[in-house]
Amino acid sequence: MTTGTVTTHTTPEGISTIRFFHPSHNSLPGALLTQLAATITQTAQAEATKVIVLESEGEKTFCAGASFDELIAIEDAAQGLEFFSGFAKVINACRTSPKIIIGRVQGKAIGGGVGVAAATDYCFATTNASVKLSELVVGIGPFVVGPAVERKIGTAAFAQLALDASEFRPAEWALQKGLYAELHDSAEALDAAVLAFARKLAAYNPEALTDLKRVIWQGTDHWDTLLPERAAISGRLVLSDFTRDAIRQFKSR
Repeated sequence: MTTGTVTTHTTPEGISTIRFFHPSHNSLPGALLTQLAATITQTAQAEATKVIVLESEGEKTFCAGASFDELIAIEDAAQGLEFFSGFAKVINACRTSPKIIIGRVQGKAIGGGVGVAAATDYCFATTNASVKLSELVVGIGPFVVGPAVERKIGTAAFAQLALDASEFRPAEWALQKGLYAELHDSAEALDAAVLAFARKLAAYNPEALTDLKRVIWQGTDHWDTLLPERAAISGRLVLSDFTRDAIRQFKSR
């Protein structure tokens, strides 16, 4: 249980739900990132899948981003690159999926969690789903998730979120900027809206959906190299004394 889980379920109508979980606020250690990316790719290629719902377990936090336990354990740039490449793999798996991915964000999205939400094609959230790019606080920066977030909300809003790294923006702000497509007052209402929309998509022409997905993500083919390059930046910065001290202080709170 300490390593987290990724599970999948496909309904007879072709709605495939991918759910990830980690006991530490749904943070994403390297192994879980790799598993999540592989699961997205495999599920998207399955003939039985018509649409994907990406969600996490629990109520309060959608995803707390990187695992601080793993960050503090990184000893060299190669390990740093390997860890942050996990987020690159998840984002690229979402981007290259031939199936539309619906995001279900039931609670706070922090750091890499914002990137995961931004990598979905249509994202539902609750009014409790505030967002924060906290990387700068610990001396890194939202380099890997940046392209996905900036693509969704624009450069100005991305700069606000990235630079004001210690503060949450409310879900209403994320809705206005385009990260979220809809907000709902409860998890029950969220689930009903996600299911209704997924059923609509599952009934559409699958070939048309695949072509539309390709159009939506047009101009991002270079992310196969861009995101690993960004991962190398974070992998280098995580070795700094500033970052190591900041993470230790955060963990001791």
